[in-house]
Amino acid sequence: MQIKFITLFVFLSGFLQVSAAESSDSITVVAQQDTLKKRPGLFTRIINYFGDANKEKPEKKFDVNFIGGPYYSSDMKLGLGLVGAGMYRMNGCSKEMQPSNVSLFGSVSTVGFYMLGIRGNNLFPKDRYRLNYSMSFYSFPSYFWGIGFYQGNNDVNKTKIKRFQSKLKAEFLFRLGKEFYLGPVLVWDYARAQDVNKDYMYLFDGMSLVQRNYGVGASVQYDTRDFISNASRGIYAYLSQTFRPSWLGNDQAFSTTEFQLRGYKSVWKGGILAGELKGMFNFGNPSWAMMAELGGSNSMRGYYEGRYRDKHSMSVQVELRQHVWRRNGITVWAGAGNVFHDSRTFKKILPNFGIGYRWEFKKRVNVRLDLGFGKSGQNGFIFNINEAF
Repeated sequence: MQIKFITLFVFLSGFLQVSAAESSDSITVVAQQDTLKKRPGLFTRIINYFGDANKEKPEKKFDVNFIGGPYYSSDMKLGLGLVGAGMYRMNGCSKEMQPSNVSLFGSVSTVGFYMLGIRGNNLFPKDRYRLNYSMSFYSFPSYFWGIGFYQGNNDVNKTKIKRFQSKLKAEFLFRLGKEFYLGPVLVWDYARAQDVNKDYMYLFDGMSLVQRNYGVGASVQYDTRDFISNASRGIYAYLSQTFRPSWLGNDQAFSTTEFQLRGYKSVWKGGILAGELKGMFNFGNPSWAMMAELGGSNSMRGYYEGRYRDKHSMSVQVELRQHVWRRNGITVWAGAGNVFHDSRTFKKILPNFGIGYRWEFKKRVNVRLDLGFGKSGQNGFIFNINEAF
């Protein structure tokens, strides 16, 4: 999900880097006192912490840094957010291999919103196997417009709900060739809607307000990217098929097909052109919580996540990423997307465009602030880590 900011995010950090040095038996008390006097202050250590964050540290088996601070949102009000990025290599992985990565994110606000999550890509020696995973849970006051493009497009349907949701997805991929991977997928989702106005219960199409979904399947990917979380060249193609049958305990039995196609190319010095085409197609009876949605922090940025939902969705976006100076960069993007029930309802196209700022938090790991715009004045600021795609 996305956090929509209306003030600039103020970077703070509660984590300080402490370095240890070997001491000699010959150090005197006077020398120790001199060392204590020369110890940098808190402000200096914070500056040094962020100044060193993007430097490679081959001596560290697990290199992790955190960044956080306050924000204000018209929906979430005053809050505090924190993100972290870690990079590491498993034993047996060569230095020529790109490192494994893990990202942590969390947020709390004064209206009762909270979110905590983790996602990452674990690369095994010689890149023979990959473990891709994501897990999150959040609770927040939200809005619900119903199911289908026309329901979401009608402001009369807008109603407040309190939503709690947990998600888990894990893929274990086997390397079949130089760039091909194939493996099983496990997914689990839990959603609960509370405090729903009785006059708006019809928006849920008679489905239960509590939904549990268990799924299994398989995915295949073709990946020539030079760096997973911030590619500058290469192609990424992904296809996943998951099944949520009734015998697994699903009240709403359905299957989901997902695909992604991404490309990255250097166009001039410091400039990278990136593109993505993606889609989600549900067959059977997906629950209101498992519908394909538009919006969020990665695709159709600026739209309220979940306002537009239906059985299927498709979107496309093209983004220009430009390094400007030292650790600073900017991006601009444009895209379009839609949700639909079947081919007959695939008629309306929602536009999307925006501009963003990038700061290299760690080596090739960016903190991003994006301002996205959509149809009918929809917009939002997004704070996140790693590129949108």
